[in-house]
Amino acid sequence: MTEPTISQLAPLPGGWQRALAVVAHPDDLEYGCSAAVASWTDAGREVAYVLATRGEAGIDSLEPARCGPLREREQRASAAVVGVSQVDFLDHADGVIEYGPALRRDIAAAIRRYRPELVITLNHRDSWGGTYWNTPDHVAVGRATLDAAGDAGNRWIFPELVERGLEPWDGVRWVAVAGSSTPTHAVDATDGLERAVRSLLEHRSYIEALTDEDPEAHARGFLTRTAQETGQRFGGRPAVAFELVPR
Repeated sequence: MTEPTISQLAPLPGGWQRALAVVAHPDDLEYGCSAAVASWTDAGREVAYVLATRGEAGIDSLEPARCGPLREREQRASAAVVGVSQVDFLDHADGVIEYGPALRRDIAAAIRRYRPELVITLNHRDSWGGTYWNTPDHVAVGRATLDAAGDAGNRWIFPELVERGLEPWDGVRWVAVAGSSTPTHAVDATDGLERAVRSLLEHRSYIEALTDEDPEAHARGFLTRTAQETGQRFGGRPAVAFELVPR
C-alpha cells in the first residue's frame, strides 16, 4: 500500500515588521514558538508579549501569592533570551480565565497599543490533535485573540479604548496559531533553536515542578523533537509550525 503524501508547510510570510504574541500563561510561548521569535528579532523585527495571567496557579507546591511573582520574573528572563523586552500581564485569574467581552477588550487594547501586523496565539481548540484535552485558559485566550484582532480595528466596539487614547488599529494581517493540529505554515528553527532551549530553561521552577527529568534534558528533548517532526513537512529543516489565519 502506498504511504499517504504528507503536505508540505509553506514559509510564514515575511512582509511585516511588528508582531504581538498573546497567550494565557508563562511558558506557553517557550513550549511553542520561541525559536521563531528568536529568528524574527535577529532580523530586526519587533515582537512584544502579552500574557493573560501570571501563572500563579501553575505550581501545586507554591501558593499563588508567591508563585505569580516568581513566574513573572522567569517569563521576563525567558523573553529576554530571544530578544523580547516588552512583556505585559493582564492579571486575569490563572486557571479560570473567562472568554467574553472583558478579555476581548483587554487584548484589543494591547493590539491597539502595539499596532502589530502579525498576531501570535496558542491552540484555541478543545484538544491537542484530538488526543489530549486542552485547558480552558488556552481555549479562551486563543479564541479571544482571534476575535480581538478584528475588535481592535472597529471604533464602535469598546469605544472606551478611544477615550484612553487607543485609536483603532486595523493593520493586523494575520493571526498565527501555534500548537495547531492543522498547521499551514512554518518558520525555520535552525538558528533559533538553541536560544529557544535556553529560553524555556528560564522557567526552571515550573519545569522542576512539572517533571522529574533533568530540566535541560527536558527542554532540549521536547523542543528538538517537535522541531524535527515539523521539519519533515518543511524540507527537512527543523521548524516551528503555525496555522495562519488571514485577516
